[in-house]
Amino acid sequence: MSRRLNDAQIADAVDALGQWQRVGDGIEADLKFDSFSTAFGFMAAIAIHAERLCHHPDWSNVYDRVHVRLTTHDAGGLTSLDFELAGIIEEIVGRFSK
Repeated sequence: MSRRLNDAQIADAVDALGQWQRVGDGIEADLKFDSFSTAFGFMAAIAIHAERLCHHPDWSNVYDRVHVRLTTHDAGGLTSLDFELAGIIEEIVGRFSK
């Protein structure tokens, strides 16, 4: 299990990301795409990485929008794993968004 990060570590890690904000014990991003199929393709691309990391986002998709929430449930908050997946999402979102 990953260790939970402290507030200073979390603040630094959130600052390094583009579209994320801290919400309670997690980080969240709202992403917009050209279409439903583009948003769904983005989610499929992320799913491959989530499986590899064995760390899965809480997310929802409505038409061209994807809301993503990351937290490490078994650690009771944010860990380096959340920021690793957020970084991957940041890299991949550019390939799919306007």
